[in-house]
Amino acid sequence: MGLEDLSHNFLTGQLEELVKWARRSSVWPATFGLACCAIEMMSAGAADYDISRFGMEVFRASPRQADLMVVAGRVSQKMAPVLRQVYDQMMEPKWVISMGVCASTGGMFNNYAIVQGVDQIVPVDVYAPGCPPGPQTLIHAILTLHETIRTGEITRRRADGTGAGIQVAEPVPGWVQPQARPVHLGTPR
Repeated sequence: MGLEDLSHNFLTGQLEELVKWARRSSVWPATFGLACCAIEMMSAGAADYDISRFGMEVFRASPRQADLMVVAGRVSQKMAPVLRQVYDQMMEPKWVISMGVCASTGGMFNNYAIVQGVDQIVPVDVYAPGCPPGPQTLIHAILTLHETIRTGEITRRRADGTGAGIQVAEPVPGWVQPQARPVHLGTPR
């Protein structure tokens, strides 16, 4: 018997809110700074912006201890398999913030060496625009992710198969397993 088998009542509703609050208040980011956006990500953790007030004071060096990946900067074709491996090693539930225009769309680097959007490699939950986006933009993306965690369901992934959540071992009635999206490397057509 899992959480999906329980009927929604006062007790389970309050328990679900408690779990969402705990997840939202203890998101631990993994360091994945690839270019100039990483400096802005580091400054968000410094004293002026202090993301420790959101429970994120420690950037984890091990993906097994992190549940948020902040992809900060351009992703090269050689780095794409490493990025996917780090993402696969993270524990569920896991979230991804794409920080900067280079991580989101390839930016000004429209060539064979740069992946044209990190969403071709891993599912992205929140995009932080800018070149480079400032610490305020990253904090806004973090708060947007917190709101997504607060309002989301805790027992299953989104229907389109992207984003964060828990993958339930047994299928939920009415939920269809999405097709796995292949990772496309190379110059976009």
